[in-house]
Amino acid sequence: MSDTKALIFNIVHSSFVDGYGIRTTIFLKGCPLRCIWCCNPEGQTMEPELKVTYGNCDGCGLCVPRCKEGALSIDNNLVVVDREKCTGCGDCVDACFKDALAMFGTWYTVDEIFEIVKKESDYYSATGGGLTIGGGEATLWPDFVLELIDLCHKNYIHVAIDTCGHITTDKGLECLKQADLLLYDVKGLDPASHMTNTGVTNHTIQENLRLLSDLHKPIIIRIPVITNYNDADDELKQVAELISGLKSVERVDLIPVHEYSMVKYEQLGKEYKLSSESVSDERQEWLLQLFKSYGLNAQIGG
Repeated sequence: MSDTKALIFNIVHSSFVDGYGIRTTIFLKGCPLRCIWCCNPEGQTMEPELKVTYGNCDGCGLCVPRCKEGALSIDNNLVVVDREKCTGCGDCVDACFKDALAMFGTWYTVDEIFEIVKKESDYYSATGGGLTIGGGEATLWPDFVLELIDLCHKNYIHVAIDTCGHITTDKGLECLKQADLLLYDVKGLDPASHMTNTGVTNHTIQENLRLLSDLHKPIIIRIPVITNYNDADDELKQVAELISGLKSVERVDLIPVHEYSMVKYEQLGKEYKLSSESVSDERQEWLLQLFKSYGLNAQIGG
């Protein structure tokens, strides 16, 4: 039995988009990047966060006295959260009968997660699926991830890790080395724009990608395509050229910008800063043919 824990903000069953076959995907909190287009803002910090669904709130105020920090109040029949005071303890959630308050982030042990994962093992066997560990950035919880990978492997369960690639610790890299498949994000090659768009340089990301390729680790490259941020023709051609020179890339997933995450920014009291146009069907087809012209197995979405 293991008491090693990690903070998980979502568990998706029967996923078809996080690797091969039918998969269970877990999302661990915490990420070293702050992408302008981040679709999982609830995965950025390594702490539990209070989620507010304003459409469910009737302003009853039962939650207010439950907060020891005085972080809650009622204004215009809606709960107001002072995020500077909120510690993410979750005491207020039990007082909310309308499901307006909930938590992003629940602690799980390795054994608790494995009990969930193994229930779908028949689907993995039938479809070539398995467990995908994502985030956030899963490798920020290396002890948890390494123990979970080992337990899955002992039970013949395939493990993929979805990573931003900005890994600076030996244990974090070991997680990627132990995984059976990597879903590896490439968010751009221009160093200056990468810093502006994500908050970090891309040197470490590219260095780790080459290292893992040299180790012949199976890789699916994921490229978010964000209009006016990282979609310049020349840069995309450079990305395609870089990937075509790697040794173990099995597929390239081109993922056009979407706004499905806007509601989560509202629930966290955060500003949604992205201002981007959708990627037209014609542009998507051009992108697809561009990457295929470099001999890459490419698809839209993934």
